[in-house]
Amino acid sequence: MTGPGDPSRPFPRGLRLRFAAVVALMAATLLAGTALLGVAGGFITACALAAGTASGFNFFSPSAGIRALTFARIASRYFEKIAAHDATLRLARDVRTWFFRRALPLAPGRLGWARTGVLMSRLLDDIERVEARLVRGLGPLLALAVLSLAALAWTAWALPPAGLVLAAAMAVIAPAAALPVLWKGKARESRDARLQERLRVRVHEGIEGAADLAALDAGATWTARVDAAAARVARSRRQRLRRSSLATLVASLAGAAALVAVVALSLQAAHLARITPATAAALCFATLALLEAWAGVGLAWQALLAARPSERRLHGILARSPVATDPPQPLPVPDQGALELEGVRFAHPGGRPLLRDASLRLEPGARVVVAGDSGSGKSTLLALVLRILDPQAGRVAWAGIDLRRLGQACWHSRLAWLPQDAPVFAGSVRANLAMGDPRAGDQALWAVLEAMRLDARVRAAGGLDCEVGEGGALLSAGEARRLALARALLRPAPLVLLDEPVEGLDVDAAEALLLDLEQALGARGLLLVSHAPVPATLPWRRLRLEQGRLREG
Repeated sequence: MTGPGDPSRPFPRGLRLRFAAVVALMAATLLAGTALLGVAGGFITACALAAGTASGFNFFSPSAGIRALTFARIASRYFEKIAAHDATLRLARDVRTWFFRRALPLAPGRLGWARTGVLMSRLLDDIERVEARLVRGLGPLLALAVLSLAALAWTAWALPPAGLVLAAAMAVIAPAAALPVLWKGKARESRDARLQERLRVRVHEGIEGAADLAALDAGATWTARVDAAAARVARSRRQRLRRSSLATLVASLAGAAALVAVVALSLQAAHLARITPATAAALCFATLALLEAWAGVGLAWQALLAARPSERRLHGILARSPVATDPPQPLPVPDQGALELEGVRFAHPGGRPLLRDASLRLEPGARVVVAGDSGSGKSTLLALVLRILDPQAGRVAWAGIDLRRLGQACWHSRLAWLPQDAPVFAGSVRANLAMGDPRAGDQALWAVLEAMRLDARVRAAGGLDCEVGEGGALLSAGEARRLALARALLRPAPLVLLDEPVEGLDVDAAEALLLDLEQALGARGLLLVSHAPVPATLPWRRLRLEQGRLREG
């Protein structure tokens, strides 16, 4: 799944110039800050030595240099933040778009192995680490490399022994800061990611099943499991902090020794008149600034290393092939037609056959209800019509064209789909309905609400912009179901597919909903699967799925 268009790579195509600008601005900020401290230290020393004398002290050039470096550092820092945020946000957009574009086709058939908390961990933690790789990892390391080369070059020119001391110090500080992070770093990062993933799974499933845990008096047991997972994460982080602290200690001692050596060499050189006292002070202060900049190298290595297992985990999800793929040259999808299932067979890998020679013809505008016991294959039947799955024998066709010869996006545009667990999203009624047809005007929205007998309820609540709450919390179960159905019916599609649309409703509410549905369908066709009885007054064709075959009744 990697390639030139893969934004999860360290230098994704399309953002390389922006990332180069970020690194250049980071380096400019470090260079300006180090030079500023060095020039200021030398200037203060020169001023102190020239105080009360009539020597021809050049006051204006160093002070102008200090002002210029101050403004340069402020400007580079400002534009660095802007460029870094711009590049990071663009990368966040590209990585998420890239990931969801490839993951969504896998969702129906290839992501069932993953618990919700696992997917959340991949979507949140892993993508965040990949996004942060440049600004927190590669960028600082490259900028530090530029600063180090420039500082060594200037120090070696001004005082060669001091340059040798700095080179030796960097030879100690670089591995001291990197080795504790890099030593078995991949294994540790993978372990830390697994621990955090398990904690997220525990917390998420505890929240999702809070009511059941309370009913079973199992809350304390679950809380203990969450606490144990959190303790493992905390222990891993403490181990990481201890390693980082040890690296910081070694680097600090090496830096302190280097600073003392540079100070001693500078003072000796100034005493012997090899360099001016101002240059000696500049060497000492520049060394101090350089060592301070190097103090962050460990965190940069940590951010860079953490991105690698996250990148592999993201690609691990995307390495799976979709169950159904588009043909090389999709045929155009007719606006109208009959839906046909001819001798369809299907069985999940390692499972029993769900469909055996299932056949069905649904003419334009017809209504067909498919009943059956739980596990009989009703949802699989709909998945085949949606082309989430492909039949292992036989065919599913629209207007005489096998669905495998059609583009999935174009085929889905001919369908209005309501799954069994269709959610009501937090937000307004308008926002929920707009997911069915973003171009629909207020008149169309009120018409579909009236068809679902929700118009009076919505008007009383304040109109189309009234809030429905998280998961439809401000609506009753029947109202939430009607709103979800209204969203599906708003979609301008010739065929409506419904999976258990009255699940969870009482008998009277379910019957009323189906009667209203008949009026709202108009000339559109309907394929409905349900184990609930359908009112006898509805002139719908009734089929039953038994032993993998569709039978009348």
